[in-house]
Amino acid sequence: MPRGTLYDGGRLHPRHVRDRQFTTVGFGRRGLHPGEVRRFLQRVALDLTALHHDLAQLSEENARMKRALRVRQSAWSERHRP
Repeated sequence: MPRGTLYDGGRLHPRHVRDRQFTTVGFGRRGLHPGEVRRFLQRVALDLTALHHDLAQLSEENARMKRALRVRQSAWSERHRP
């Protein structure tokens, strides 16, 4: 990922965080400690990974519940047809 690019748009993924490059500053100038930044980005990436996993599981469960509801509604309408 090029320096200065936040991410390629859309949903933020762990790889966007892991691959993020920060501009380094020269000696004697103020800046961020690179090791601290990397550790923080790794933690954010791990959290994003967990969230994306949870989201995928919830989406699968939602789809399964919708299918079950459709089956029950169809069965109910078949039983109550005149």
